[in-house]
Amino acid sequence: MKLLKKIIGYPLTVLYYVVFGLILLVFHPIQWIAYNLFGYQAHKKVVDVFNWFLVKALLILGVRVKFNNPYKIPENVPLLIVSNHQGMYDISPLSWYFRKYHPKFVSKKELGKGIPSVSYNLTHGGSVLIDRKNPKQAIPALINFAKYIEKNKYSAVIFPEGTRSKTGKPKQFSINGLKTLTKFIPSGYVVPVTINNSYKITQNGVFPLNIGVTLTIDTHQPIKISEMDFETLFLKTEEEVKKAIIL
Repeated sequence: MKLLKKIIGYPLTVLYYVVFGLILLVFHPIQWIAYNLFGYQAHKKVVDVFNWFLVKALLILGVRVKFNNPYKIPENVPLLIVSNHQGMYDISPLSWYFRKYHPKFVSKKELGKGIPSVSYNLTHGGSVLIDRKNPKQAIPALINFAKYIEKNKYSAVIFPEGTRSKTGKPKQFSINGLKTLTKFIPSGYVVPVTINNSYKITQNGVFPLNIGVTLTIDTHQPIKISEMDFETLFLKTEEEVKKAIIL
């Protein structure tokens, strides 16, 4: 069965990469036009449609995305969406399903150039690009980003593991980024999120991609930042995210 899936995966992966590439190329100039001629709101709508197409393109591989949210997420307040990280296929589903809350990502600086559509959105859509090896750049950038989220009542998305898990097994959460963001987003809520099975898409590497995967995103009870000290908030958030990971 695994061999058959892998064989079928070869042509489907080729088709997927062609469609994926076309989506990136088509939406890059559309983003540029929307942002430069019509401003933030127009660019935001284009990015939403862009992410919808990326999520739907996964159906070529038989990959379905299920979003589970039994809780009422507060509106008109800044949010800090804290999630585990299993691969590049986490990003578009999070962007699409949380689009109502204007998600902005804490991302590594390397993604800020060279990738059509993706790099443009990261550099012009309100996300923050940090140099993990340079605290003198990263900390001020995170502070400014947090103030931006607080002021505009947007949502910040951060992966505290720092890097993706290739096996689904969660890595230890880093404290620094979350501590900075919560300090400068005092009126906000933390929304713990658990992603499962994203890593399975690339279990065979980037070619062929795995087919027939069901990627799930589970949202947990939002936590008001001001209701507890940071250490308690950090431990509670990490526990909520990790206890729902399926290995």
